[in-house]
Amino acid sequence: MINSCFIIANPTSGNGNFSKKWKKIQQLLNNKKINFSFAFTRFSKHEIELVNKAIQDGFRTIISVGGDGTLHHVVNGIMMQRYIKTSDITIGVIPLGTGNDWIKTYDIPKNIKKSIEIIHHKKTILQDIGVLETNNKTISYFNNVAGLGYDGYIVNKLNSLKRFGGIAYLLSGLAGLFLYKKSIFKVLIKDNIIETNCLMTLIGICKFSGGGMQFTKDVNPSDGLLDITIAKNFTIFDIIFNIRKLYSGSIVNHQKIETYKTKEITVLPQNSNPFIQADGEIINTGKLTVKIKEKAIRFIIN
Repeated sequence: MINSCFIIANPTSGNGNFSKKWKKIQQLLNNKKINFSFAFTRFSKHEIELVNKAIQDGFRTIISVGGDGTLHHVVNGIMMQRYIKTSDITIGVIPLGTGNDWIKTYDIPKNIKKSIEIIHHKKTILQDIGVLETNNKTISYFNNVAGLGYDGYIVNKLNSLKRFGGIAYLLSGLAGLFLYKKSIFKVLIKDNIIETNCLMTLIGICKFSGGGMQFTKDVNPSDGLLDITIAKNFTIFDIIFNIRKLYSGSIVNHQKIETYKTKEITVLPQNSNPFIQADGEIINTGKLTVKIKEKAIRFIIN
């Protein structure tokens, strides 16, 4: 199976018409003479089970067909298995989801034909993976961006708004502006202890989150460092007046934003129990500690 790939496809990804898209995917893969087997996800986190079985069966290339959530669970499946080194596994992505933020860092287009062309060319990078541990010892892995506070709130809200497609991120963000209450976070980074009224704390491996927003600074997904952004006492008006900067990445220069690079961070909410999100998936609430696993998985990139 070394020269074949295993495709894990989420039939609920995107905005419908999966059957038509899947037929196109199969045709294009066959045209490129890419050998593959496949399975469809049938329930939440089914990807983890499918990855485990695929690796046992000898597959070393996994193709994720879906959105950031599908890719997140594929990554978790690879990191959790104990059969081979995680760096011996290669992941490719055919994006069908609503946000698809991870692909933006590597300029992978949200286009089936072009993404398969990229998979065919087999250009790869060994990327770092974040290791997240919550207050009840729940461990999760992430390949893009994790955090807690406002972003966790809007991810939780997003789950009820995904039927609106790409605009769902904007709708959930607007809801958060009026309903989310900032809280005091104690943030431990190396020898620094930062205690502040905080909108959110983000931990990045890659550049984009929340449907294309850029909160991380000078990101290198393979440098062995977590990119930390602490958004302090932001108001509704601060966010509204800086919307363009959220998408351009220049928001990191705002006076109420602090950025750091580190191998480990602990965030201790002092007066609340905020949602923790990783790659757009709600993981838990409350305290978290994040470490980094350097060059953990090989990804196919543009």
